Amino acid sequence: MIREEAYINRSDMLRCALCVDAPCDENCPALKPARLLRNIWFGNEQAAARSLSSENHCLTCSAPCERACARPSEVPIRDLMNRLYYQVRPEAETPIPQDESRLACDLCGIPLENPFILASSVIASTYDMCARAFDAGWAGISFKTICTLDIHEASPRFSAITGDNGSIIGFKNIEQLSDHSVAENMEIFRRLKKNYPSKFILASIMGKNEAEWGELAKLCEENGADAVELNFSCPNMVEDGMGSDIGQVPELVERYTRAAKQACSIPVLAKLTPNVADMSPAAEAAVRGGADGVAAINTIKSIVRVNPHTYVSAPAVRGQSAVGGYSGCAVKPIALRFVAELGHNPALKGKHISAIGGVETWKDALEFMLLGGSSVQIATAVMQYGYRIIEDLKLGLNMYLAEKGFSSVKEVIGLGLDSLSGTTDALERDTIVYPSFNKERCIGCGRCALSCMDGGHQAIRMDEHRRPVLNGRNCVGCHLCILVCPQRAIVPAKKRIALNMRQ
Repeated sequence: MIREEAYINRSDMLRCALCVDAPCDENCPALKPARLLRNIWFGNEQAAARSLSSENHCLTCSAPCERACARPSEVPIRDLMNRLYYQVRPEAETPIPQDESRLACDLCGIPLENPFILASSVIASTYDMCARAFDAGWAGISFKTICTLDIHEASPRFSAITGDNGSIIGFKNIEQLSDHSVAENMEIFRRLKKNYPSKFILASIMGKNEAEWGELAKLCEENGADAVELNFSCPNMVEDGMGSDIGQVPELVERYTRAAKQACSIPVLAKLTPNVADMSPAAEAAVRGGADGVAAINTIKSIVRVNPHTYVSAPAVRGQSAVGGYSGCAVKPIALRFVAELGHNPALKGKHISAIGGVETWKDALEFMLLGGSSVQIATAVMQYGYRIIEDLKLGLNMYLAEKGFSSVKEVIGLGLDSLSGTTDALERDTIVYPSFNKERCIGCGRCALSCMDGGHQAIRMDEHRRPVLNGRNCVGCHLCILVCPQRAIVPAKKRIALNMRQ
């Protein structure tokens, strides 16, 4: 187990562009720093450190990699490699696993080589794209939703809220369903199943009536799909009574699920909309209709960035815009909440939950599995970083399982549900956890004192040396100071103090 202070995180390499065919690799005489930088970015510092040789090649190197960087001298590559070698490597006790057998699982009894599936979207919309994803190591794909509608997309159709380094925090799309004909998509399924017989094909479909839901489900089964996913949740439909309009009406969910289930013999999942107060009514309706499981969540209806000059929100299409679907890491807390709701629901006991919503790293995926997800679907992160992220997803999850002594990824499913209450009423309120200040790491910026003064309980002041001092009588242990500290110089104290004993 690695101590917290040994970790390196994204804030240490914000200027790294995660280049394709990175120039730093071409100009490093000893190792491939681009792969190691990606390991850090996606939460695999331990694996990066374990992959280093016993000799530190970076200690006396003149760092030509940094000069060759796409942002010359803006990414501290040599420092990051030295920190991997001297800080992380000595404490990285878990060897890199030699095989991926721990990751093997299933979707409704059908084998998956790992729990990672491409979510239904543009990333899984052609034969070539799906084939490249399979070659990269993805276990399966949920193919872009098949329908009989004549689809014509708007341009542009994407927008985003970005972080300090330009990475996507929240992503909006006004994209619709597959623009290929049903026949064209069936041909893709046949080719994929012929050339990748061990990979999983989840066929996302959307019909206009019961007959069409059944016909599409049957066609997908006949052409090689392993399971069917019923899209009751797309927020971008041009016709009423489709997409998320269905997912908000449990009676329709039950009716259309039954129509699809009766028409095919392969597993059927209902993909549910988050544009509801509670997801359980629709999930229970899907189960009554015969669903073998559910998938959640789809994108959240949203408006992103209104232009102060044109007064049009993004993306703007010839001076107009529309409410669209929001995804990306910003929606993960909402998605976790819905997946936990489904995981707690006794009506879904024994049913597969395919979790979706803001997953970028193996740690994100693990959180969904701990709350009941048995497989994990990913889309927005692939749109940003490419299919290559599967390497770090598998590596990180595999190392975690090995470190914790799990023999199978299936052993972690639902482990976090018992500790989660639906309301805050059940939480203990008689003790307090104070913040603890690391004086060596503190730079004296005063952010903790400012936030505590204006947004907390006036429990922190700065002394004459610009170091924080805690007033224990005022502190309520809210931990706002921990969250705002730019240096990560504040951590929770190691023990709780009874409220009636604090000084």
